[in-house]
Amino acid sequence: MARRWLREGVTFRQNEDEDDEASRIVLPSRGLNPAWQIGFRILIAVGALLITAIIVYLERDCYDDNGVLGEITFIDALYYATVSLSTTGYGDIAPVCESARLVNVLVITPLRFVFLIVLIGTTVEVLTKRTRAELRRRAWRRKVNDHTVIIGFGVKGRSAASMLLENGVPADEIVVVARDREPIDDAKRMGIVGVQGDGRRSDVLHEAATERAKQIIIATDEDDTTVLVTLTVRRLNPSANIVCAVREANNTQILRQSGADSIIPTAESAGNLMALTLISPEAGALMEDLLESRRGLEVVQRPITKEELGLAPSEIKGGKEIVLAVVRDGDVRKFNEDNLVRVLDKNDQLVVIREAQVRDGDNREQVLGPAGTYTSGD
Repeated sequence: MARRWLREGVTFRQNEDEDDEASRIVLPSRGLNPAWQIGFRILIAVGALLITAIIVYLERDCYDDNGVLGEITFIDALYYATVSLSTTGYGDIAPVCESARLVNVLVITPLRFVFLIVLIGTTVEVLTKRTRAELRRRAWRRKVNDHTVIIGFGVKGRSAASMLLENGVPADEIVVVARDREPIDDAKRMGIVGVQGDGRRSDVLHEAATERAKQIIIATDEDDTTVLVTLTVRRLNPSANIVCAVREANNTQILRQSGADSIIPTAESAGNLMALTLISPEAGALMEDLLESRRGLEVVQRPITKEELGLAPSEIKGGKEIVLAVVRDGDVRKFNEDNLVRVLDKNDQLVVIREAQVRDGDNREQVLGPAGTYTSGD
């Protein structure tokens, strides 16, 4: 992954508009305002120019202007300062006294260095920064693989990203795609890579390396946009696990035909939860607890341990975990079905309710949350 670039705080494309590409890859970074930097350097250059002109004017009696000694004006002094600091040096005005020549050596020459460093250094820095950013952008795209792409970074997208981070997914394994700059800045503050652009466009999704992503969350605000994004994503990546949020449950079948693996009807889910809270307050509170990570209870999907091999699901953890289902060869066998597994096999996985646990990047599981199943580890 691109962990090294994140630690260095690299921004592949700076905040200023460098070109008119359809998308920009942005990594978390901190820096001064570009306009402030340019203005400060111009101020230094003008200051060096004025100091030189004042020094020359004060010693005007020691300067020769085409054979005329001591009759230069302040405009002449400013002209001499300009051609001297820029190393043009026409030679029509020149110091003739030893004191003026000494001042040129000790004062004006260092000011010339400052002037050149400010002007030339700014250009070189911009060119170097753009080249470095482009090289690192390409290197990042070559290395990123099996990551999670979140398309749309409104309330749903941010919630999904927060749950991934809270459950141990490294920030450099998440890429956010959003049209506006503000959500990209929000992703940067979370330490997440951002791609600014329209998620319906293949070139934008290509910038996010969607074709190599392991799982994709589509959390756009409109169902028709979600359908178009799903079609495009599935065409680019036939094998990725695609989870979509849809406002209207009527569009679920369309999204499934478009290639979505899991579909969350947000409006109906919220309505059902509100009604459940009114009818059965404690049941509603329990569902809220399950949907919030890192506190209370959580629902996870995990592989069985060596100690659990050969046990019945009801014997797991001595009652500290409640087994909801057993996943065997891709078949989900729920606790209330007749085909529930009686004895656990080595390749089985369990979906359980347990006390919320803190995870790290080396011990991650699949956490079931309000936006679907998020893989938080290998």
